[in-house]
Amino acid sequence: MTRAPDAWAAVRGHPARFLLSAWPWRSFAYVLTAVPIGVVALVVLATALMIGALTLVVVVGLAVLAGIPLLTGLLGVVERRRLALVRPGPASGTSLLERLRAGRRVPVSWPEVGYAVLLGGLLWPVDAAALIVLVTVPAVLMLAPWLRTVDEMNVLGWHIDTALDGVLGCAAGVLALVVAAYLVTLLAAAQGALARLLLDPQEARLAAAVAELRRSRVDLVDAFETERRRIERDLHDGVQQRLVALTMTLGRAEMEVPEGEGQALVREAHEQAELALEELRGTVRGIHPRVLVDHGLAAAVHELADRAPVPVIVDIAVPGRLPGPVEAAAYFVVSEALTNLSRHARARTAQVHAWCRDDRVVVSVVDDGVGGADEAAGSGLAGLRIRLEALGGLLQVHSPPGGPTEVRMECPCAVA
Repeated sequence: MTRAPDAWAAVRGHPARFLLSAWPWRSFAYVLTAVPIGVVALVVLATALMIGALTLVVVVGLAVLAGIPLLTGLLGVVERRRLALVRPGPASGTSLLERLRAGRRVPVSWPEVGYAVLLGGLLWPVDAAALIVLVTVPAVLMLAPWLRTVDEMNVLGWHIDTALDGVLGCAAGVLALVVAAYLVTLLAAAQGALARLLLDPQEARLAAAVAELRRSRVDLVDAFETERRRIERDLHDGVQQRLVALTMTLGRAEMEVPEGEGQALVREAHEQAELALEELRGTVRGIHPRVLVDHGLAAAVHELADRAPVPVIVDIAVPGRLPGPVEAAAYFVVSEALTNLSRHARARTAQVHAWCRDDRVVVSVVDDGVGGADEAAGSGLAGLRIRLEALGGLLQVHSPPGGPTEVRMECPCAVA
């Protein structure tokens, strides 16, 4: 059974799962604790305002009034911890001791001041009234079979005086208890959302949004990699096998057909089929190389170096296997750099180095070509840069005129 992440998600879930969970009780505790905290906030703020106003003429009042943001800041710390009842997770902001030590050095947070005024002036009376109604009505109805024997009992114009009325009242009490569980959870979820809106630091909300965006981009990269692997598998196991069978059939036909124009046509068809098979194998390697999946980055880069038109020195010092998206990104950076080397750089040698540093993998491809590489001039490096940024990495191209050219990528070894 999957646990709901917060009270709002729980109240929208399956009724039986919600009623048997701890969420109604957690929500009840959240609303209940708001009453004494709100009363204390009201008394403290009202006292501070009154003392500050009365002593304003002797300057002492300024110090008292200036201390109100500190009091609301302390209340904010308490409320962020209390939010765990309806929104589990690590609390944002500083601890109570850190806030006390910071004193008045922390800038005034007007959202915290506003929340303190709301809690002390409005929220706790609403919570107290809601608790009285939501607890009293179900309790009275569920005790109807006994209460009707003690005294005359009327509930919203319903006169309960017979045993049947008592049983019906008890059943209505159970139904009212279910309704109360939903209402108190909705009330707690709404107040929790309000508290989070006013008390969560803006920086924390922005960081959470950036983290969520990065996770979504990583999910897109994963989906893209899954699709690439599916296409590679379909081509390798389907089309490629059919082309192999076709070349074998044409080879046998070439041996069987008598010398003449017919054999020449079969021979030409055989050569074209072999050429198509070789091109397809190159396409499959470009989509998602099987050696990368089976043996890892070092083996895949050595295969690229063996196919390169110039000597390539390979030095891969990466312990173990990297996460799939990181490994694929590193491979395609090396592949693109070596492809550009053969097409544009007019290099004589190249070097590929890879190592791990501070939980980040670094890959560097250096050649002794003419330099002057322009990433904006239709290079596949632009797409790789976007791909690496989605993984929290970066790509740098250093290619002054005359060379040498270095393509360098850094990426976290662990992808969130």
